[in-house]
Amino acid sequence: MNRTPHLIIPAILCSVTAFANANTLSDESAIEKITVEASPTANKLPVGTFDSPISNLEYDPRVDLQSRNMAEAQADVTIRGGIFENTGFRVGSVTLLDPQSGHYFAEIPIAPQMLTGPDVLTGADNALYGMNSSVGTVSFGWKPIITGGSVSLGTGTNDFNLQSIHAAKNTQLDSLANYTLGFEGEYSHSQSDGTIDNGDHDFSRASARVQLASEHSQTDLFFGSQDKFFGWPNLYTPFGVNETEDLETRLWMLNHKQNYADNSNFEVSAYYRTHDDHYIYSRKNPSAFEAFHKSEVKSFGLSGRHAQSDALAINYSAQFIDDSIESTTLENNFTSRKYYKLSILPQYTIAQKNQQLTFRLGAAYDDTNRDDAEVSAIGDITLNTQNSDGTAQTLYLSYAQASQVAGYTAIGGSDSGGLFRSNYNLERETTSNLELGLLLEEQSWQLNSAIFYRKDNNLTDWTFNFDSTSARFANPVDIDTAGVEFLATKHFDTAKLIASYTYLHKSENYGAADIDASFYALNFPDHRLTLGAVYNPTDILEFRIDNEWRTQHKNSLRNGNDNALFTQLTLKITPPQLSNLFITLAADNLWDESFEEIPGTPGRGEQYTLSATYNW
Repeated sequence: MNRTPHLIIPAILCSVTAFANANTLSDESAIEKITVEASPTANKLPVGTFDSPISNLEYDPRVDLQSRNMAEAQADVTIRGGIFENTGFRVGSVTLLDPQSGHYFAEIPIAPQMLTGPDVLTGADNALYGMNSSVGTVSFGWKPIITGGSVSLGTGTNDFNLQSIHAAKNTQLDSLANYTLGFEGEYSHSQSDGTIDNGDHDFSRASARVQLASEHSQTDLFFGSQDKFFGWPNLYTPFGVNETEDLETRLWMLNHKQNYADNSNFEVSAYYRTHDDHYIYSRKNPSAFEAFHKSEVKSFGLSGRHAQSDALAINYSAQFIDDSIESTTLENNFTSRKYYKLSILPQYTIAQKNQQLTFRLGAAYDDTNRDDAEVSAIGDITLNTQNSDGTAQTLYLSYAQASQVAGYTAIGGSDSGGLFRSNYNLERETTSNLELGLLLEEQSWQLNSAIFYRKDNNLTDWTFNFDSTSARFANPVDIDTAGVEFLATKHFDTAKLIASYTYLHKSENYGAADIDASFYALNFPDHRLTLGAVYNPTDILEFRIDNEWRTQHKNSLRNGNDNALFTQLTLKITPPQLSNLFITLAADNLWDESFEEIPGTPGRGEQYTLSATYNW
């Protein structure tokens, strides 16, 4: 049995050996299997718009996705009780950074059909591969191009409409033996009036890539363009105002990965990204306050694994980022920065009979041209047992440090007034994470569990004071977080069940008395349960359901209940008379839950859609 356990569960349980195997290019079937099994959610597609790289994270127990309007509009992806700026998004060997704010990290104009994953990295793996993301990284890889395509049309409540087309062609090259040349392109568009008043959207995305691949290498050249307009009451402020954003994101990326020798590989990536943001505070009175931001990011990254022998290997990662911003709200004293990171993590493996014991111990170096440098320790011990009956157990203990610096909105704007008040005294944030995890794999089920304790020092949070005219303040906070995670998956003949439970407890110290509420650091679920199912009663019908129940930590800014239940239900019909065509009926927020995922920001409403997709 081909086992890549850490890609089926949270990356808290991953080993570098498994990570290297998951990126092996010579086994395309294994890559496809990983793509299917990686998501611990039943539904793959969103209900209110076209698919994006973050869509199937909404009911994912590994992360907490806090959305404004909907996940694909403006989503803050948090991991293990961190905040949105603690989470990085990695494609290939580079992290996609936005210097203005972590709110825009998830603006990724790449069609999901082109990507593997997502793989959620925490602990030692985040410290090794992450960049300026101290708690976790959502990591994607480039898939091999396979000839085929699809076209989709959709309609729904709230005047929703959707159009999407994707096509790919892969051919063998006569001029280069054992090489293939692939072309892939995609265009998607959706719009609606929104699930609540003043919650409309109009999104479009175009993406394309060229790929040259062989048995041991894969090179991808990509360009993506994404335009998004959306509105929402109290989008960023709690003052009862209808706000809007207009975003334009462009991304060029070149990626090459190479296998060499035995169990050795490297991946090199480079990108150029621009992001334009036009924010209007009030639709009724646009001239009252509006902001324009234009950010530019250039980055180069390298990561890999070099095996010295069957027992000794070196894992490494390095990245350089150069960014700048033009803004109407920053003070122009902090509008560019250069980031450097180098991580080295040697590993030593002892193999005996059916057991493998792996030790990893190394360090990461982070620096910028504006902040103090930081050296962080990384280490873990993993014991993997493979039994003769095909079952397996993995036990690990990990300790990892990581650090990051604050975004420009937090440190480069006005510190005396305005809607969003910066703090010039913010220092480098540091994180220490200790965790113990256990994975049990049986023939038809898996149980993944972890317990962790994390200390965040100088974490940049956005807070609120009821006596102030500012919507939010950037403030440092020291937080200790303890957590427990369980994820179970059970396979039946015609069904699959996914269940999870997460518990978080925090102890915070802001060092200030004028803080009445926290928008992010203290916006977390004390308890969270998810339950998903996929059921195929016949070849014609497929049911998919995801449920999430949570008890949110009390917050004085939140209106309504601290408890919430969300459900997404999908019925897929494949008529036998129409080859390659399927029809989908979908519903999101089935119970019309009004829970405020961001304190003070209204929750989304119900959405029902009908779509048809033709594959070739």
